[in-house]
Amino acid sequence: MSLFARLHEDAAPIRERILAHPFVRGLGDGTLPGDQYQYYLRQDYVFLIEYCRVLALASARAAELAVAARLSDLLNQTLNVEMDLHRETCWACGISPEALEDTRPAPTTLAYTNHLRLVAETSGLAAILAAILPCAYGYWEIATALRARGLPRVPAYENWIKTYTADEYAAAARWLAAALDRLGEEISSGAEAALREIFLTSARYEYLFFDMAQRMEEWPL
Repeated sequence: MSLFARLHEDAAPIRERILAHPFVRGLGDGTLPGDQYQYYLRQDYVFLIEYCRVLALASARAAELAVAARLSDLLNQTLNVEMDLHRETCWACGISPEALEDTRPAPTTLAYTNHLRLVAETSGLAAILAAILPCAYGYWEIATALRARGLPRVPAYENWIKTYTADEYAAAARWLAAALDRLGEEISSGAEAALREIFLTSARYEYLFFDMAQRMEEWPL
């Protein structure tokens, strides 16, 4: 198996837990409470801001210009297209621009983005890709599984599934996985073990992010 396939397989128990989570199931069948989805959208907006910074660092770490260019394209798409769509989605779901911009990161959001930023600021490109793939590839995997069960009759949830099963998004997710595989062709077993821990930590945070949204987590103090 390729490096990504091995990491992906190692994370199988976590991925199964994500697909079985009540938030994800509710998103897929249309039963997710609207206030939980609003909470998720606001926290995801905060997450995307930090995710863009991680993509910028990934592009800077790339040794090949073609890889740097592709990562820059992904940054542009996320920063100038996906985030605009996210703002429009929030407005349609009753979240004002002021409320969105005033969103404070919840404990789980802060911990997850700090994990990503630490990897991006202290490690090479392979580690950064290992850190972001549970999100980037995972959303495509989740949305594909939900779509196979039939689209929900709630427009916002239907649009979420369609966004992350779009051909363009799927191609980007596969490219990131392939880029990690190319970097991992000659790595040592010790280096792979380090990437595995990074990948699994991000996968755990993916689960916790959905769980946080269901609980509508707040700071206790």
